[in-house]
Formats: sequence, C-alpha cells, structure tokens
Amino acid sequence: MKVKALSDIPKAYDPSLVEDKWYKYWTDNDFYHSEIDHSKKSYTIVIPPPNVTGMLHLGHILNNTIQDVFIRYKRMKGFNSCWVPGTDHASIATESKVIQYLKSQGISKDDIGREEFLKHCWEWTDKYGGIIFKQLRKLGVSCDWKRQRFTMDDHYYKKVIEAFVDLYKKGLIYRGYRMVNWCPASKSAISDEEVDFKTVKGNLWYFKYPVKESSEVLVVATTRPETMLGDTGVAVNPEDERYKHLIGKSVVLPIVGREIPIFADEYVDKDFGTGVVKVTPAHDINDFEMGQRHKLEVINIFHENASTNNNAPEGFRGLDRYEARKKVVEKFKELDLLEKIEDYTNNVGYSQRGGVPIEPYLSEQWFMKMEELSNPALEVVKQGKVNFHPNHWVKTYEHWMGNIRDWCISRQLWWGHQIPVWYHKETGEIYCEADPPEDIENWKQDDDVLDTWASSWLWAHDVFTTKEDQDYYYPTDLLVTAPDIIFFWVARMIMAGMEFKNEIPFKDVYFTSVIRDEQGRKMSKSLGNSPDPIDVIKEYGADAMRFTILHIAPLGQDVLFSTDKCEMGRNFANKIWNAGRFLLMNAQNIELNSELKNKHLDFTDKWIISRFQNSLDQMNNALDKFDITGATKIIYSYVWNDFCDWYVELAKNRMYSDDEEVKSAVLTRALSLFEDMLKMIHPFMPFISEEIWQLLDERGDNESISMEQMPEPDNSLINIEAEKEIDFVQSVVTAIRNIRGEMNIPPSKGINVYLKTSGVSEVQHKYIKTLGRIEELHVGEDLGKPKSSASSVVKGCDIFIPLEGLIGLEVERNRIEKEIARLQGMLTGITKKLSNENFVNRAPKEVVDKEKMKQSDWEQSLKKLNQILEDLE
Repeated sequence: MKVKALSDIPKAYDPSLVEDKWYKYWTDNDFYHSEIDHSKKSYTIVIPPPNVTGMLHLGHILNNTIQDVFIRYKRMKGFNSCWVPGTDHASIATESKVIQYLKSQGISKDDIGREEFLKHCWEWTDKYGGIIFKQLRKLGVSCDWKRQRFTMDDHYYKKVIEAFVDLYKKGLIYRGYRMVNWCPASKSAISDEEVDFKTVKGNLWYFKYPVKESSEVLVVATTRPETMLGDTGVAVNPEDERYKHLIGKSVVLPIVGREIPIFADEYVDKDFGTGVVKVTPAHDINDFEMGQRHKLEVINIFHENASTNNNAPEGFRGLDRYEARKKVVEKFKELDLLEKIEDYTNNVGYSQRGGVPIEPYLSEQWFMKMEELSNPALEVVKQGKVNFHPNHWVKTYEHWMGNIRDWCISRQLWWGHQIPVWYHKETGEIYCEADPPEDIENWKQDDDVLDTWASSWLWAHDVFTTKEDQDYYYPTDLLVTAPDIIFFWVARMIMAGMEFKNEIPFKDVYFTSVIRDEQGRKMSKSLGNSPDPIDVIKEYGADAMRFTILHIAPLGQDVLFSTDKCEMGRNFANKIWNAGRFLLMNAQNIELNSELKNKHLDFTDKWIISRFQNSLDQMNNALDKFDITGATKIIYSYVWNDFCDWYVELAKNRMYSDDEEVKSAVLTRALSLFEDMLKMIHPFMPFISEEIWQLLDERGDNESISMEQMPEPDNSLINIEAEKEIDFVQSVVTAIRNIRGEMNIPPSKGINVYLKTSGVSEVQHKYIKTLGRIEELHVGEDLGKPKSSASSVVKGCDIFIPLEGLIGLEVERNRIEKEIARLQGMLTGITKKLSNENFVNRAPKEVVDKEKMKQSDWEQSLKKLNQILEDLE
C-alpha cells in the first residue's frame, strides 16, 4: 500500500471536481459493459424506459439509484452485471409535442401527411431524445451504454410487429366495434389505466321528457345534458310501481323530436334520483350495454374532438361539448322542461396525457384477448416465481388480473409501431404479416399504431438482440418500477415473457415509493414543489442526493422530500472524506507495512473488525430482503459512529506513540479497514468512494473500486468480548462528556473522575482517561461520592466528577435556580392550557400533540435540573 502525496488530497471534498472526472474514467474504460461469460452468473436489470424526450425528475432519481445500488453491489459480489438502458418512443407524448411545434410554425399534421410528419418526429427525437440519459450520467449510473435501446430501433420494431402477427394468427388479436375511452385532445382511444379520476363539483340537471299521446312527463336526471341529443331510450326498473303502466310506451325527445321507447331494465336503481334513466348508447358504457340488450339505435353525436356532428339537430352542430351543454340547458328552460338543477359532486375520468375529460366513445379498434395470456402471468406470481416487494402489491395484482378485460391496443396516432394489417383495395381481404404484401400498390395499411405499452411489454427479452444474449441474460433478475404502472407494464411484461419465452421476465419486482413534498403533496410542476435534480446535484453532489433519497425512502412508504434534507447526505460525505484525509495525512509520515496489519492488536481493533463483519453481514441481509433504506442506516451507523467517531479517535493515541512499529501497524490496519469500508459504501456513493480509493494506493490506469470484490463476512472475526469492553468505555466516556456539557465545563479543562466499579482493564483505563480528558482517574469498588460532585450511572458503574474548582458553584446554583423558576412558570401555563377541555377539543390534533410534547420535554428538563442542583450541594 503506497498512498498518494498530501498535495493530491484537497482539504475539503468538492463533488464538482470529482464526479465528471470519474464518470468519464468509468465509461472510457468500459467497466460497465457486459459480454457473455459462462464462468460467471449473470445479474441483469433492464431500465424502465423513460420517454425519449423526457427530463429527469425525483422519481427517476430514486428509481435509478436503487437499480444502480443493486447492479454495483452484485458486480462487486462477482456477478456479471448487465444493466440495459433505453428509451420509449412515447406515442402520445411525442406526437403531441411535435404537433404543438408544427402548429407554432403554421404547419398542420394533416396537411403534410404521415410520411412527412414522421420525419418531423424523428428530427424531434434526434434533437431532444437522450437528454434524460445525459442527466442520468450525472447521477453516476453504471449502465451498459453500448447496449442502449430505443423502442423504435429496427430490431425492436421488427420484434413488436412479429409479436402482433403471431398473436393475430393465434386468434388472440381481433378488430371490434366497442365502447372505448376516447381522448378528444389526442383524438385517440386510451386504455382504462390511462384514465385518472378527479372529483369535480358540478350539477345534476332534471329534464322533463313528455310521454307520447299523454299529459304525463318522465323526469330524468343527468350530469351531461348535451348527450341527450343522442338519447335513443328511457329506462325504468321493472319492479318500480310508479312507471309500470308506461313500459312499452314512448317519449318524444325534446329539441330533437325523436320518438324513443320506454323500457324496463334491472340495471336501473329505482331509489336513485327519479328512478328514470335516459339512455345514450353511443356515449355511456352502461347505456351501451342496455342498448345492446334492448336493440336500441346507437347515435354518435360527437366528432373525434368532442364537438357535435351532423347527428345533432340543426343549431346544435359544430359546438364544443360544453357549449352544447349550455345551449341544451337554455333550450330546456325555454321549453319549460327544466324541473330543477342541483349541486352534484362527481368522479370524472381525465386523459392522463391529454389532460381533458374523456368521452366514452363507440369506435372500431384492435383488441387483445386477455384471458389466455393473463392466466399464466397470474399463476407465476401466486406461486412466488415472481416476487413483489413490498408483498402487499400481490393482492392488487391478483384482483386486477382476476377481473381483466380485453386490451384495446390500437391508437389513432402516426408516431409508433404501425399495425401490420393491410386491406385489399378491391376485395377487402385482410393481410397480416411482418412484411408488406408484394403487390403493395393494391393494398392499404391500417392507419393505427399500437399502444405504447403493446411495444414495451417485450422490453425484458427483446432488448437482447441475439439468441445467445437472451439465453444468457434472460430471465432478468430485478425490475425497479413505480407501482402506478403495475398494470400498464409489469403485468403485461409477465404475460409477454410467459407467452413468447415460456419463462418469467424477472424474478423480483421492487415497487418504489411515491415522492411527496413535506406537506405530503405529490411533486408537480404546477405546484412548484418539484426541484430540478440537476440543481440539487450541483448544490449537494450526486452522492449526497443518492444517499439521502435512499435513506428516507423505506420500502412501501411514501417519501417526504425537501432539498435541504440532502444536507444529511453531504455531511455524511464530508465525514467520510475527513476520516480518509486524516488517515492519509498520517501516512505521509508513518511508514505503512502490510506485514504488520494483524500485529499489535488491542480490544479496540478487535471491536472495529467485529463491528465491520457484523455491519457487512447486516447490509447483505438487508439488500437480500430489498430493504435498501435499512442498508443505508447500517452503513451510516458503522461509518459515522463506529469508525469515524470512535475508532479513529481510539487509534490516534497509538498513532502518536513513540513505537514506530506500533504506529505502522495501527495506521496500516486503519487504512485497510477504511478501504474495506469504502467498498461497502461504493454502491450507494460511487464518486467519493472511487476518489478516496484511488488515493489509498498507486492504482493502474484501468483500476476502479467498482470492479473490486465486496468483502465477505467472516463470522470467526466477530468478537463479543471486545464489543462488551468497548461498550463499557463508550458508555463511561459519553456520560463524562454529557456531564461536562450540562455543567458548562469547557472541553479543554482537565477533570478528576471517580469510577465506583471493578474489572476495568489497564487498556480501558488508558482510553477512558484520554477520551474523557481526565487528569486523575480513580477506579475502585469502595469509592465514596466526593463533595459537590456531578454523578451518573452506566453499566453498573457509578461516575463522580468533583466540581469544586471547575466551575463557580454559587454562580452555577443561581443560574440553575433561575432556569428552574422559568421552566416551572412555563409548565404551569401549558398544564393549565391542556386542562382546558375547550382547547383540547377544538384545537387541531397536531397543535395539541405539539403542546403535550412541550409539556413532557419541560418536565424532563426540570427533573434533570433538580438532580444537578442536588449534585451541587
């Protein structure tokens, strides 16, 4: 071991001088590129592909840091780690952005046609695509960039098309006329999972429908007055006595003048509203099903952009749906057919991408049958072949898979995988193959593209472009993803794996936490509570942000994040740096000798070695259980408390001794332990661990800590006796330091200490005296308490510190008495406040809890002050 010269070791750790330097070094040396190596077991992760034009947000930071920890950890454990990065073409998101851009240039998508529009999409992708990966490099991710994939790559595109053809020929894909969720903004069908429900305060309008050839009217209630223009029936419950006499008759639809039947259907709840339901089969899924049962006419009154079409009466055509609503209500008022309007809170479905309310819309779409595909995917999760972390997501998965509906896989877009179906221009014959028909001029290809998820469901296996790669790297080991895409992507990847590879796509799924601000709100641009991760990295460093976000993100719990929490990570990085620098500074003057590493050991060395073995074992167990937050806490405790706060201080004594061999043995051992500690830290904080590791020895041009072996726990080095010895020393020294603080004794002032105990060894005696800054240390079983002494009891040992001469006893008595009087006054006030039932019952719970906490703290402080006053007597 030959450390670098002190001139190479800056006084303070500056991430900006370190991070880019080492990332370039890692990539230049291809450390993270994986090739098939049958002498090693593979460990594979495929990145959840972000949108190609996406930007880094805190969700990506958490997700990718978790992936990087596991991929680095397994690489250091001897696995052939392979982390495949890639991006998703994101049909709706990318197409929307390109349309907006073209619009700003005065260009219409429809005017330039599909071929020209796709050129613009590729230009947009080339210009903005990949920004997110440039940002991820700042985080330090150890991806295999030579394997970077895109869902529109030639190979991947071909595989998506082949999968469609295969399923079509098996009868698992069909075209059908169904009610779908329609996004008027993107003018495309979207899946149930792409709909977000929001609580909206609206109205319930009560309309009168005149019964034909009768003076009676039926009153119907609706939240969507405009849809009445497409009504083709009125339904009542067959058991509702109020309306039995009208079943089989008809009403004349106001405004339209259409005669529509009154019929009975058990779907109608006779106790809701008036017990009469207007039926619009083209614009409501339940109405559509009633319409099918009763053979009602289906009248679509909307264009694709949700404006009224020519099926609406004159005067109501070409209107936005909300304009049409207003006009219908006004007309009903004018006709004296509006009975009343009530306030009504409703759950309204919004398109995730379009941000507008969806329309239930009858449309001819491509569907994938789910029952046959979902059953094997459900079984492998039930059997534990695919494990979810946390496990409670299994129930959610089972419920959804048990109630699955056929998947609408077509989208009315141009950017994406165009459906490989051609229609003969004369005969109408359908042709479905991966390659177009030879006489292409006689055929027209289907205009639709596949749902984005109908391409990314192949991601786990088709990112590997050869059979050899698939055989070696598939199934993958771990998928890290957000729980909100458990149905979009996780379930469908399992289906695809079982269908096309007859094998699970991954063994474990880690569902990340939801990141919220400190008020518990989801991070969003509109709220202005979502910091730019690149700014956070600039301020605190990538390692600090990585460690912090993992430390505060327990498995299965939401994360309450604020930028200033990264101070913890930065302080931790500085703690590591300062310990490393201290050891390296001493190595400038003390000769290191690896042959002395295991010589001149006392119980403190045996203790730190034992603590390292314990901590390493606990970290391994935590990671095996996917408790990554637990792993960070184990590392933090060992590094900060055991190594930096205690071991370095304990080792200083012997580093400054006159015995050169002892100094060499102690420092050589400390640096060796420090190097092993850096390896434990590395998966979590790769930059600082690489920087210090490179300073610890003269390294070759292609050496990196990330390619080193992780130390293996050695149970034979766990020393319970040494841990007990150090525990006693720590407890006594901590008690002495606490007394110093409470009594305002300056740290530099020497003190006399009496320990009433037995069995303190000579070495323990030495460390207690040094760390406690003690002039005279008396130890004995029969010691009495000296006059005016502060005292404490730890581990059955009475500790006495005589105070005379250390502090002005009278001045200190007066100060404490004043503080006791002040606290008693405040305590009287708060006790009175908390005994006031009015306050306790009316104030918010968090305010009451805060007051109770103050009361408890002040009571404890009073108790302590009274004890100190007693000690001064």
